[in-house]
Amino acid sequence: MNLDDLTTFNSIDRDNMLGHIDALPDQFQDAWALAQMQPLPDSHQKPRQIVLCGMGGSAIGGDLTAALISATSRVPMMVVRGYELPAYATGPETLVIVSSHSGNTEETLSAADQAVSRNVRMLAITTGGALADHAQTHGYPLWKFEYKSQPRAALGWSFGLLLGLVHRLKLISTLEADIAEAIDLLRQEKRRYGAASPLAQNPAKRGAGQLVGRIPVFYGGGVFEPVARRWKAQLNENAKVWAQYEPMPEGDHNAIVGISFPAELMTHMQAIFISSRELDHPRVALRHDLTFKLFLQYGIMVDTFHPRGVSVLAQMCHAIQYGDYLSFYTAMAYKADPTLIAPIIELKEQMARSRAG
Repeated sequence: MNLDDLTTFNSIDRDNMLGHIDALPDQFQDAWALAQMQPLPDSHQKPRQIVLCGMGGSAIGGDLTAALISATSRVPMMVVRGYELPAYATGPETLVIVSSHSGNTEETLSAADQAVSRNVRMLAITTGGALADHAQTHGYPLWKFEYKSQPRAALGWSFGLLLGLVHRLKLISTLEADIAEAIDLLRQEKRRYGAASPLAQNPAKRGAGQLVGRIPVFYGGGVFEPVARRWKAQLNENAKVWAQYEPMPEGDHNAIVGISFPAELMTHMQAIFISSRELDHPRVALRHDLTFKLFLQYGIMVDTFHPRGVSVLAQMCHAIQYGDYLSFYTAMAYKADPTLIAPIIELKEQMARSRAG
C-alpha cells in the first residue's frame, strides 16, 4: 500500500485513531493541568508504597511512571494486572490507584473491592462508569477526565495524570521543566511522523514498511522496557499483528538462544532496539550492539531507534510517540482498521455470558 495515500487512510481509519495519536502532546498538556487541580487529601501525601491496578491501556501509564521515578524515589511503585491485590498491599501507608479508562474493567473493580477491605488509601483515575460510582460510594478521591477513545489512545491522559500525581507527592523533582520539554518535543516530532510527512522523510512510515510480512520483537532496557511493552501492545491492537517485547539485559539470558528454530520463520522476524546513548547503562548499550550484530549473523532483520530529548521523560515520550505512529502505519499497510478490537469484544461478551449463566 502507498503510505502517502491519505484518502485510503481515511477510508480504513474510520474512527480516527490517527487523530488520537496526533493529539498526544495536547493530551499530556491537558492531563498535567488537570492533575494539579484534583483532590489529594493529606492522608494520601506520604505513602510507603504505591500499587496501581489496571489492565491494558490503563496499566501501561503505571509502568511508565514507575520506571521514571525508580531512579530517585524511595517509594516503590508496582503495577497489578489482575483481579487480586498482593498480600503486601495493606494498611494506610499503601496508596492503591485504581485505573480504568471506561470505569468498567472487571479486574480493576475486583481489586478495588479488595482495596476497600485492606484499609489502604485509594485513588481512582477514570472517565466514569462503575469505578467512578465505587469511589463516590466509598469516599476516596476520584480523578475523572473526559476523553472519548479506546484506552490505548488516551495514554497522554493516563500517564499524564500519574505524572501530576507523583509530582504532587514529591516523588520526583524538576518535572515541570521536563514535561514542558516533552510536550514541545512531541509537537516538533509530530510534523516528522504525521501523515502529511512523505515516506521519504518519515521514519515511522519507513519502519512500518519494513515490518510488513515480519514478526516484530522490541528490545528496551531501563526506562525503555515499558516503552517496548507499549510498542508491542500497540502493534497487537492497532495493526492486528503478533509482536513481542524483551527487556534488556534479561533478553540476553534466554531469548537470544531462541533464534534457530523454526528456521524458516526466523527470516520473517525483525528485532528493533530502543537505544539511548545518554540513558542506557553502558553494559546494556554494549549488549544492544552485540545482540544486534548476532541477529544479523543469523539472518534476522534488525533496526535501532534512538530517542531524542534531554530529559528522561522527553526521551520516553518521544519513543512512545514513534511507536504509536509505527503501529498506525503498519495497520494502514495491512489495511486494518486500527480502532477495531473484535477479539477483545468477543471475549468480553463470552465472559459476561459465563457470569450471567
